[in-house]
Amino acid sequence: MASSIGNEKSVNPVLRISQLDALELNKALEQLVWSQFTSCFHGFKPGVLAHFEPEVKAFLCLILWKFTIYSKNATVGQAILNIQYKNNLSQTDKYQPLSKHQKLWYLILTVGGRWLEERCYDLFSNRQQQSFCRIKSFISFGSGLLKLCGLLNFLIFLRKGTFATLTERILGIRSVFCKPQSVRQIGFEYMNRELLWHGFAEFLIYLLPLINVQKLKLKISSWCLPVVGLSNSENTLAAHCRECSLCGEWPTMPHTIGCPHVFCYYCIKSNFLFDMYFTCPKCGSEVHSLQPLKYKIEMTELH
Repeated sequence: MASSIGNEKSVNPVLRISQLDALELNKALEQLVWSQFTSCFHGFKPGVLAHFEPEVKAFLCLILWKFTIYSKNATVGQAILNIQYKNNLSQTDKYQPLSKHQKLWYLILTVGGRWLEERCYDLFSNRQQQSFCRIKSFISFGSGLLKLCGLLNFLIFLRKGTFATLTERILGIRSVFCKPQSVRQIGFEYMNRELLWHGFAEFLIYLLPLINVQKLKLKISSWCLPVVGLSNSENTLAAHCRECSLCGEWPTMPHTIGCPHVFCYYCIKSNFLFDMYFTCPKCGSEVHSLQPLKYKIEMTELH
């Protein structure tokens, strides 16, 4: 990204990826500020900010502009990446901050342009008169033309790496490093550890959906709480079937799966629909047939 202008020799050009990262950080900050601001109105009537949303957004962006571009010649994303705006129209070799006119026009083109687009859309969206429709078509054409110019500017930026946005090109401001960038020393031990961890994480992400956690849990519980010595008599079944083997409560619409244990209908049905290879958590028996309990267990038997 060697520059072709003589006055750019004394400044440190910024990488394209750093300029794009700064723009993304600025967008993330605006979204964060807006979300925090709207959270203050959660207790109010819904839609209280709908009629004044463009003005409120413009006011918040004005505050951000006051403490970033106007005060420090850099946005928040640029400050994080050690970048500042330089007056590219100056004829000196040294760094020149932005002039007041450039800062003011930056505010008008960014904040004012966005507010005008949103407000005009709200004003002319419901108007059906011919004059309003013509104005709306002109606004739509101008907005599309600006987006096309922005696309062309971005393609030129990818080629030369000077002006990331159309506003920067119009105002003659560009991003430069505040201080010379030192060479980063990256330890291979750290890189190897990161690669191993990411590989292990990707392996787990691929493997975990293949594991039936519910069935594994029931299998372990059947090992830890084995049930032996059950008879098939009516009294023994009534004594052992006073609770669902899944939820532990008195069985609602009790059903069996072919083993001496009883389940609530909804418990066993939902588990069987989730896992067609479902087994009893107490004895490990597979579901042969889901049948309602034929024995009558009265509530008086609890006493």
